[in-house]
Parts: sequence; structure tokens; C-alpha cells
Amino acid sequence: MSGENPRQIALQILGRRSGPDFVEDLLDSALQKAQLQPVDRGLCQELVYGVVRWQSTLDWLIARKSRNPPGKPALQNLLRLGLYQIFWLARIPNHAAVNESVELAKRNGFAPQAGFVNALLRGYLRDFESTRHALEELKVAQPHLGFSHPEWLVKRWQDKWGPDAAAKLMAWNNTPSKTFARVNTLKTTAEKLLPQWREENVEYDFVRHGWLEENLVFELKAHPPLAQLPSFKQGLFYAQDPSTLLAVRELAPLPGETVLDLCAAPGGKLTYAAQLMRNEGLLVAHDIAPERLKLVEENCTRLGVTCAQLVSSLQAGAPATDPTKALPTVYDKVLLDAPCSNTGVMRRRVELRWRIKPEEIERLHRMQMELLEQASRLLRPGGVLVYSTCSLEAEENQRVITRFTAEHAGFRLESERELRPFVEGVDGAYVARLARDI
Repeated sequence: MSGENPRQIALQILGRRSGPDFVEDLLDSALQKAQLQPVDRGLCQELVYGVVRWQSTLDWLIARKSRNPPGKPALQNLLRLGLYQIFWLARIPNHAAVNESVELAKRNGFAPQAGFVNALLRGYLRDFESTRHALEELKVAQPHLGFSHPEWLVKRWQDKWGPDAAAKLMAWNNTPSKTFARVNTLKTTAEKLLPQWREENVEYDFVRHGWLEENLVFELKAHPPLAQLPSFKQGLFYAQDPSTLLAVRELAPLPGETVLDLCAAPGGKLTYAAQLMRNEGLLVAHDIAPERLKLVEENCTRLGVTCAQLVSSLQAGAPATDPTKALPTVYDKVLLDAPCSNTGVMRRRVELRWRIKPEEIERLHRMQMELLEQASRLLRPGGVLVYSTCSLEAEENQRVITRFTAEHAGFRLESERELRPFVEGVDGAYVARLARDI
């Protein structure tokens, strides 16, 4: 990617968002090629993610001071970048944000529009305080614009939790995600790992939740790139949000049991299950396509998981619509971490809010019912089936379980829990534990 200016790189990444790749992947690819200092890499990421998160609000600001839309997407992105720096990045002096934006316009074929860019941005410098006040009022009057979320999704959340909780969730989605690490007790302990982290310049803090073991998960507050850490290469920890561990805790796999993870990729829940099983028993990792299991295999190898057996439906010749054909046995326990809308992890997937559509949730509901039906056929009498998603939508969670138990008299719901980011302070998740009658 040409140019070593973080703003120029950010503008180019934003201009490529119309394709199938998510912006996180575009950014990662661009930063691997760019020769940027760490501080400039951080600025580039902040600009890209910030503009994507606050896209609707930024467009509202642009529309207030322009009679006609900018027309070209690149010019719109350029204005978004400038306004984001003015109103959301306190470390960038406002005059510098304007000057850089004008220069960026000239370098990218918008010299005739440079005066327009300058006038719009300087107009907001003059109205800075009144605009900040207007932005706060917008969060109440038109929260979908004030918090930059799709209006249909805001309405759903308001109907479910009320306007205050919905606002807290949207505010959560607009903050940078944190990095958490689970200690891999197959290879080490917290007592051994923490001194090594200090030697590796990792700053950490303790994380405590009711479903976590003591000293199992830590927040990594500052660190070099994870993949470069010796402790990472040695497989001493796995990066995952605390919410993802609840499903495995509810499954409660024991050493010596036969356990199935039906949708295993990328392997975070699977490797934690192996940890609880102390590598004793059989842990089957299933996913549809072989390429998805490649990452599971890599994680198992790095973390020292030896009790896992990887099975792909396609590789085994089974139809993709029915993975049970590739799994002829029955299991003591089955984990179904189902494909979902991911609305509980929206702050980690910054572009998701603009890609998800209302009809997608109903389509996912049908898929989740099919997967749950398949999972139930693979569970022995007296066994435990855990269903989980990282969605906050009832159609994908409670309504799936309610419908399933109504149609399957031999299964009973033992417990269910929804983790809400604005309450528990972790990614959103839903977990239901079902027991099959003997």
C-alpha cells in the first residue's frame, strides 16, 4: 500500500470497505506492509476504527454544513477523518487535523475541493463547543445517530431493555475492546506465568467473575504484539474474552469423558475444555470445512492439547447440512457454540453494525434450530448439551431453546444465562444447559 502517512493509509483502507473483506482484515493486511512506527500504527488503527464506528454521526455532521452531499465516497471519507480527529481525538490539535485534511485532499485528487474541506472543518472549529453540546443532545433525541448504530437495531434493544440500557450498550460498542488472556494450565500456572509476563513487558490486571476460576483470566493492559511474546509461542496462554468461558463451565467436561464441540473453530472453547479434562478422555473438534479446523489444529498444537480429535464433515464425505453423518458415535456431553449474528461482540467487530440486516436474524434462527436438532441426536441418554451464542437477540437465544424443549420432551432446560456488556462488563453471550433424560 502506497504512502507511509497513517492518515493516507487510513483513507485508503476506508475506501476499500465496499468489498467482502471486513475492515479489521483490511487494516491488518495494510499495517503488515506499511513501515510505520508503533505510535503511527496506533493512530492509523484509531482513525479507521473510529470512523467506521461513528460513521452515521460523522455523516450527520457533514450534512449540517454542506448544501449538497460530497458525492464521491473518497471525499466523504476524507471529511469523516477530519471530523473524527476534531471531535473524538483530543491528542490531535484541531488546527493540525484541518491542515492535514486539506493536504490529504490535494494529494488524493481533490485539489478543487480543498477549499470546501477547509471551510467545512474550520466552520466546526468556530462552533466547537456548541457542536459538542449538539452531539450529546443527539444521543437522546436520535440515539441511532447520536451513538451511530442502525435505527432498526436500536429499536430492538430499546424494546428489550429500555432506552437507558440500550444507550449503555451502544456506548460500550463504541469503545475499544480489551485483550484478555486465559492461563493454559496444561502447561503452566498463574504463579509461573505472571513473572514471565513482567519480564516480557506485559502489564496485566486480575479479572474476577463468578463463572471463572481464581487467577484463570487476566486483562492485558499493555504488551508487545502477542504473537512475538515467548509466552505466547510456548502456548502458556490463549487470548479470549471472559464471556467465552461460561459455556464450557456450564458444560463442565470431566477427565475421561467423551465430549463433542460441534462448531469448534477457532478453538478457544475447545482448548479450555481440554484444560478442564486434563487431556484425559476424548474431545472431538468438529467443523464443516477442513480449512476452519486448521486454526483449531494450530491452537491445539501450541497449547499442548493431546486429547482432541479433529473431524470435518466435508472431509469425511458427509453433507454439509448434516454433520452427524461424519460423527457416528454418541457423546457424554455436547457443546454447540452456534453461528450467530454476533451482536454481543459488536465492539470487537467494528463494521458488523453496518453489515447485519434484520432478515439475517430469522435466517440464523432456522440454522440454529437445525444445528441443535443435530447436536441432540449425538448426545447419549443422561448427557448434557450446552447451547451458546455471542448474540443478544432473543430469536437466536431464548426462543431457540423454548422452541426446542417444546418439540423434544426428552430434554429439559437446567439453566440459562445472558451476559450483557452493560451489566457484566464482558462481551455479550447466551448460554443454556440442557439435560437429556435417561
